[in-house]
Amino acid sequence: MLSNINRVFPVVIFLMIYSIARCQDIKILTQGTKTSLRGLSPVSDRVIWASGSSGYVGLSVDGGRNWNWKQVKGYEKTEFRDIEAFDDKTAVIMGITEPAVILRTTDAGKNWKLVYTDTTKGCFFDAMDFFNNGSGIVIGDPLDRRIYLAKSNNAGKSWAVLPPGSRPFIDSGEACFAASGTNVMQTAKAETVFITGGVSSYFYKKDQRVKLPLLQGGETKGANSIAIKDKNYMVVVGGDFMQKEDRTGVCAYTRNGGKTWQTPVTTCYGYRSCVAWLGKDTWIACGLTGIDISVDGALHFRNISNEGFNICKRARNGKQVFFAGSNGRIATMNINN
Repeated sequence: MLSNINRVFPVVIFLMIYSIARCQDIKILTQGTKTSLRGLSPVSDRVIWASGSSGYVGLSVDGGRNWNWKQVKGYEKTEFRDIEAFDDKTAVIMGITEPAVILRTTDAGKNWKLVYTDTTKGCFFDAMDFFNNGSGIVIGDPLDRRIYLAKSNNAGKSWAVLPPGSRPFIDSGEACFAASGTNVMQTAKAETVFITGGVSSYFYKKDQRVKLPLLQGGETKGANSIAIKDKNYMVVVGGDFMQKEDRTGVCAYTRNGGKTWQTPVTTCYGYRSCVAWLGKDTWIACGLTGIDISVDGALHFRNISNEGFNICKRARNGKQVFFAGSNGRIATMNINN
């Protein structure tokens, strides 16, 4: 009898946890602004920045009850697919191409200063990340088969592209996706890690180049997003943008710093453009067909909403997770970690 209880008890706890997770409400904070949002930077539970198409940037300083939306003057046709904010006044936005640009504000978006631009033909920025507010990295599609990487050491005030020898040489047809501004991250030691997709899908860190067990072999397939718990534990998501409900090869995790990767026992419920670590063993992923959550270290995912979003992020100094997507939609969900 005792052995049966020992077998049943973990299952009961597992089901209870997921029942609680499924009861989490996804609350829409704002929608209707004519922009598709792929940039999201919640500084806290109250200060939330977002960026998107048609040159739009949004800011809320009261937890999402009220929003100030503006089109950046002179960039009304620019796709700002990533934003990284430091507080309620200072933020950096990334425009993807023609030309690829980075702008910075120190007055809550009233004015923006162009701090970096690259007019090279074919230059296309995909994502940014900052570590401890100062060390910044921007990644772009390959030029001459080498991934584009530029760095900042002063919180985005200035940038410099890395020399060709410091940028990985990749396969023909391998590239990055500007899906959620989260395909490049920095570890606790400010080491840059990033992922690719397309014909090939790899994980990169220093001299490491490891094939990912994700769907690949076409220009809409591969890894879209990476999230980091610590130097060893990371999760990636992706799939095929053109087959949004296909659950094949959409998620993988590593527990040894990227040396080897495994797939979940119960994977995400379709193509996912973003994944985020929420604390402890909890991970969340979102895409155009819904939101999935794992409370056991990415071993099992459970779908908690069919609402589609491009990006999800936990507040850097808070306890809420935020989502952003099409039609200017931003939503939130309380978490317990």
